[in-house]
Amino acid sequence: MRSVLIIDDEDDIREVAALSLEATAGWKILTASSGAEGMTVAAAEQPDAILMDVMMPGVDGPTTFRSMQQMPEIAHIPVLLLTAKVQGVDQRRFAGLGLAGILFKPFDPLTLSQQIADVLGWKD
Repeated sequence: MRSVLIIDDEDDIREVAALSLEATAGWKILTASSGAEGMTVAAAEQPDAILMDVMMPGVDGPTTFRSMQQMPEIAHIPVLLLTAKVQGVDQRRFAGLGLAGILFKPFDPLTLSQQIADVLGWKD
């Protein structure tokens, strides 16, 4: 069974995404409310992928991603950013980070798992 770590400071987003992925794909879902907590969970649980919000208080998603890349125990885990920022300049900035992909808010709970699977090339 695949596992996905959702890192988002908004409880509602974490809950909707978790329920969506569990119901539509049957994946095991882990959650964290901050980048620091997410790195701890990722190191301990070794999820198959991480879905992380861009805008979080304190340390944002791109900064957290760069920190993750410095940690050999989690640097191999593909990370998808979840963002409401759809402007070209933001997309180009995110594209240069080496992320697995970018998904946009608001997302459709019924198709979120398929979007993630498509980006990561998962064929279950």
